[in-house]
Amino acid sequence: MHVSYIWILATSCWAYCVTAERYTAPRTVDELHNALTALGVDVTGRLSVPPRSQLQSNATAPTSHCSATCGLLSAIRKNIVSVSGSQNYVEQQNRYWSAQQQETLPACRVTPKNAVDVAISLLVTKYLDCPFAVKSGGHAAFAGASNIQGGLAFDLSSLRQVEVSRDRAVTKVGAGNRWVDVYSKLDPLGLSVIGGRVADIGVGGLTLGGGISFFSGRHGWALDSVKNYQVVLANGQIHNVNRKSNPDLYFALRGGGNNFAIVTRFDLETFPQGLMWGGLTLHPPTTNASIYNAFENLANDATANLDTGLLVTYIYFNGSYIFANNYEYAMPTPFPPAFEEFTAIPNITSTQRITTLTNLTIELNDSSPNGLREHYTTATFRVSAAFQVQILDIFVQEIDTIRDAAGIAPALVMQPITSPMIRLFRKNGGNALGIDETDGPLNLINVAIMWSDEADDERIISAAARVISRANEMARSMGLENRFIYQNYASRGQDVFGGYGEENERRLLEISRKYDPDRVFQNLQPGYFKLDGQNGGNSV
Repeated sequence: MHVSYIWILATSCWAYCVTAERYTAPRTVDELHNALTALGVDVTGRLSVPPRSQLQSNATAPTSHCSATCGLLSAIRKNIVSVSGSQNYVEQQNRYWSAQQQETLPACRVTPKNAVDVAISLLVTKYLDCPFAVKSGGHAAFAGASNIQGGLAFDLSSLRQVEVSRDRAVTKVGAGNRWVDVYSKLDPLGLSVIGGRVADIGVGGLTLGGGISFFSGRHGWALDSVKNYQVVLANGQIHNVNRKSNPDLYFALRGGGNNFAIVTRFDLETFPQGLMWGGLTLHPPTTNASIYNAFENLANDATANLDTGLLVTYIYFNGSYIFANNYEYAMPTPFPPAFEEFTAIPNITSTQRITTLTNLTIELNDSSPNGLREHYTTATFRVSAAFQVQILDIFVQEIDTIRDAAGIAPALVMQPITSPMIRLFRKNGGNALGIDETDGPLNLINVAIMWSDEADDERIISAAARVISRANEMARSMGLENRFIYQNYASRGQDVFGGYGEENERRLLEISRKYDPDRVFQNLQPGYFKLDGQNGGNSV
């Protein structure tokens, strides 16, 4: 028995060591040169790369490592590197959504033109131990989520491919696209994909974290509609990852965020889609009970209403509270029966009309301008109209303590995660989110706050945290709690992967160790949500 046990341990270790060796990044100058040569870089007489032992023995600040990284990449690929003060650098910084991210200043920005550029840049960045961040659309709220102070920022905005297959079943989408770029090309073809509802949100972050669409009732979330990922692993290898080639990594990318690879292209399931009905409707605050009753009824009857998209939003703006709800229907049917309970509620004004998906995402984008301070935080509960009214009361109580802040515009957003959506989580072998059909339907809430003065940061973020804390406490007392924390709405410090359940979190960690044995995406890319629980932004 003892000998057999040792043999099992030995063979298991051998299998892991072989796997780890396969995905290990270059550790010597020669290994780096070989990896760069394989990617088409001429290293003869051009590159002066110090040995790693010299780098490690020097008491050099990480900023020097990043300066060396920017300089070496400039020598290899001069046209993709932008340094502080240059026009490209400034323009790219200004494209971030939140002021916190715009104020985060990397040593340089790298704008790769293709996956090979990403691989070359990542190899050099890893070898020289320069911390980095990766930006697709830059729509995360907190500092360091997709930017990094003093490090290297990968800006994927030049990866703009949108290519429909001959059979019109798959669209290859570069990770640097915004959703408006994708929809504006697909709308004229009578096609669509599962993607974001706000025009300027990037394809990459939304899809890796989840991705709720107007069409999710019938087609699922964005992460369940990816047929193939083109990725760059930590060792610079470029892979096509799908259910057949790498089923474990394919699983992990569907909800695992930025912990495994830099995704350079998403191959998305594509379906026919023409004009649709939708828009924004404003309701007075006195209609709250009617709105939440309609919400509960639609969520519970979602199987009969697969073509609906719903956002119920309570906002404070210019001294008063109001509902600003979005009702979307995937077909050009004015005031469809699925929404009759909502449309019967008195409203102040409405933009509901027959239009394109592109137009609807632009309308939603207009309410979320760039350059303000931003904060998101989230929780998930079982659907209950009575509970939703109580959450609204908590929201008003906490917002009333901060509504004197300059430029403040807080919102309490609620949307259903319906049983049909959850059933589609089983597509392609299942995703990492850890939500089961027995959980649904669910109410996903997002406390979203915009403001203008940095001096108000702490009290605004504290107020938002109290809304979530109090709502969670009340949900537990009513038996309505759920562990899921939606990555795309989460705030720094929330335990996203713990919310996926112990088994899925363990599985994700194992996959991370296999494909990134050097922990590049855990340690050198510190921003956003990490599997080791250390999430947020960082500086060099």
